[in-house]
Amino acid sequence: MPERLVDRSPVVPADQLVTQMVPPPMFDHVSFASYIPDPNEPSQAAAVAKAEQFADKVRGLRGGKRKLFGKKTPVSGVGLYLDGGFGVGKTHLLASIYHSSPEPKTFGTFVELTHLVGALGFNNAVEQLSSNSVLCIDEFELDDPGDTMLVSRLLTELSARGVSIVATSNTLPGQLGEGRFAAQDFLREIKKLGSIFETLRVDGPDYRHRDLPPAPEPTDSAVLAERAAVTPGATLDDFDALLAHLSTLHPSRYKKLVEGLSAIFISGVHPVQDQAVALRVVVLADRLYDASIPVTVSGAKLDEIFTEEMLHGGYRKKYLRATSRLLALSRFEVPTA
Repeated sequence: MPERLVDRSPVVPADQLVTQMVPPPMFDHVSFASYIPDPNEPSQAAAVAKAEQFADKVRGLRGGKRKLFGKKTPVSGVGLYLDGGFGVGKTHLLASIYHSSPEPKTFGTFVELTHLVGALGFNNAVEQLSSNSVLCIDEFELDDPGDTMLVSRLLTELSARGVSIVATSNTLPGQLGEGRFAAQDFLREIKKLGSIFETLRVDGPDYRHRDLPPAPEPTDSAVLAERAAVTPGATLDDFDALLAHLSTLHPSRYKKLVEGLSAIFISGVHPVQDQAVALRVVVLADRLYDASIPVTVSGAKLDEIFTEEMLHGGYRKKYLRATSRLLALSRFEVPTA
């Protein structure tokens, strides 16, 4: 019998939360040179050049400016914000900046960053990150007022301590939080966040779905179980049982939840009606994508998990990104014995 995700209850010690914040394995060896700009999208070549310039600034700042007697002059970090649609290579550029920057440095999603602060406490998180040359934040998004205040304060303090910050998102800084809470009540904080960054637009179609067919048809339940049973390192879970299990785990533990797996099989997939449950699926999809784990399902198609109402609501971009990634994972080759 294959293993089940619902039987896994990983624990991540707080002191490991920072050390595990590195680029996903699929971005281990990327570089500015390996990014191939679309010739029909000039903003992509411009983004590569700007990202390289930013990395040069990070290295220059790490050397520091010195006064008399060898004391360093406090220098604020620089900021870059890569805005664009899904699958245009923003994370590739983010990881390239990370790889070309001196240690210590940190790479994580926005969700991982907020979880880190929650686990360590604000002051401890600042101390842990303040020696960084750069903080790379993928999928920058503000989901509630608490996150707005927390991240604004965190990034302001880190920037003042000389930490450079680069972020990717599908939303311009001035529009963060739109449609999800009363953004006008927090406009001052949102503007403060925007002032940290130089914004650069990266255009283009989602490379994950260029010239690809639509979502694959779900697998027959019996066939799904048979395939899971003969796939080394795979798990097989009922969708509802998996959703219930995710509700018992802090999202910072999802990365550990899928660690070491070769494939994920899920039976009985259906549209999710609850927003909180849907957002957990988004985090799981991100961690599966980071680890390049193939996903095969029975029941509904993977592009039917999020309802039309959700796809037109405040978290629209999160759900579209998760769908894009799940579809990409559904096309990954499942290992065989």
